[in-house]
Amino acid sequence: MSSTRKPADDVRRDGEAPVGALDRYFSITARGSTTAREVRGGLVTFVAMAYIVVLNPLIIGTVPDSTGAYLGGGDAPNLPAVAAVTALVAGVLTITMGVVGRFPLGLAAGLGLNAFVAYGIVGLPGMTWPAAMGLVVLEGLVILVLVLTGFRKAVLRAVPGPLKTAISVGIGLFLTLVGLVNAGIVRTPAGAAVPLELGIGGSLRGWPTVVFVVGLVVTVVLMARAVRGALLVGILVATALAVVVQALFDVGPRVDGDVLRPTGFGLSVPQVPEQWLALPDLSLLGQFSLVGGVAAAGAVTAVLVVFSLVVADFFDTMGTMVAVGHEADLLDDEGNPVGSQRILLVDSLAAVAGGAASASSATSFVESAAGVGDGARTGLASVVTGAAFLVAVVAAPLVTLVPYEAASPALVVVGFLMMRQVKGIDWDDIGVGLPAFLAVVLMPFAYSITVGIGAGFLAYVLLAAVRGRVRDVHPLMWVVAAVFAVYFTIGPIQDLLA
Repeated sequence: MSSTRKPADDVRRDGEAPVGALDRYFSITARGSTTAREVRGGLVTFVAMAYIVVLNPLIIGTVPDSTGAYLGGGDAPNLPAVAAVTALVAGVLTITMGVVGRFPLGLAAGLGLNAFVAYGIVGLPGMTWPAAMGLVVLEGLVILVLVLTGFRKAVLRAVPGPLKTAISVGIGLFLTLVGLVNAGIVRTPAGAAVPLELGIGGSLRGWPTVVFVVGLVVTVVLMARAVRGALLVGILVATALAVVVQALFDVGPRVDGDVLRPTGFGLSVPQVPEQWLALPDLSLLGQFSLVGGVAAAGAVTAVLVVFSLVVADFFDTMGTMVAVGHEADLLDDEGNPVGSQRILLVDSLAAVAGGAASASSATSFVESAAGVGDGARTGLASVVTGAAFLVAVVAAPLVTLVPYEAASPALVVVGFLMMRQVKGIDWDDIGVGLPAFLAVVLMPFAYSITVGIGAGFLAYVLLAAVRGRVRDVHPLMWVVAAVFAVYFTIGPIQDLLA
């Protein structure tokens, strides 16, 4: 949906003053919501994001550094400890986003960022996990400075409205692809004759697929009948069905060590755990070295690493908050999220906190759009999401109850909701339409929000230059375009400097 007005923050839309301190603080009534809707939306966002508690340990917890040590300093992975700090950082920072940012955004260890740390940093000669996490902290501090100086907000305001809309649409398609891939509906074929195919050999097979289809059908039917909480109900129904299917047919995981079961459940097996609660291992907190990464990699390499982290985090967050704000009808007259400075401040602190806790850089999650799709409009939803993550710190076994196939239908439906914004782009104007097109298609095709944004920005300034419309482009857009030109060629630049 689109917005051409600035949402009210202190009055009801029907002119009647909100009642209650909670309502006034979060502007619940002013934003056309209710407490029940915020709680429900917050829970939907948590369920859509909860996979990170399981997935982040598998990414950063299973890779040794250059000395052969795993995260935490042992000679073997300590996945429970990584899961605990992942959930803790997500809980604390998401609650902070709700209370300070007052925006329905969930934060947790960023996918892509964590993979870069695990596969692109800790393997550098002399690099250790504490040193790598120190570089993550430095990245967060750089972004914090950019926020406090107003630069990050200025860049946000310099982006043309059509490109902001394209970012929202592209993220919708990105979410859809993430959901379809995670659920196994779309896969890379074994022979790799084509990049992707439907299911297994072009057919939908296996009980997990049934779980996804049932979840999707239930969600769509409920939405068509205007039933509130359709996304949450769909997730709950699909999860319940997954538990029953696993109990009856012992489907098992899709990946079990070196064994691949194409018709198994993705990420986690939906079975009722024997132990619901477990004391968390928080020994990873504070295990970082602020200058160790610079000493290990050298100043030039460290600068390039931090630069790459900053660019990815900077623009991923910008795209996410604009997309979520667009869907929630929380954009001002210039197409910027209300309270954007507070949102950006919390997000920058999340990057610092993620590195300091050895959970990798934490950032805003695009899956927050699932909660918005189910009615979330205020920071109260984020408080609920964060509280659920704090529960997950001691209830990690319960988090694994929801497989990809049960949560993914919500992402696909949210992709549809965000795709509706595409009509707000003037496709007849090549100076706007082509950059928007590149932003939209490259997010899912390159599997990167940052890449889509960068391609759109570069095309926009290039077309403005060749059409003699240089003065129509905000000066900061030229700066950002130059930054992306460096970002896209960071590999050759590193080779030259080496």
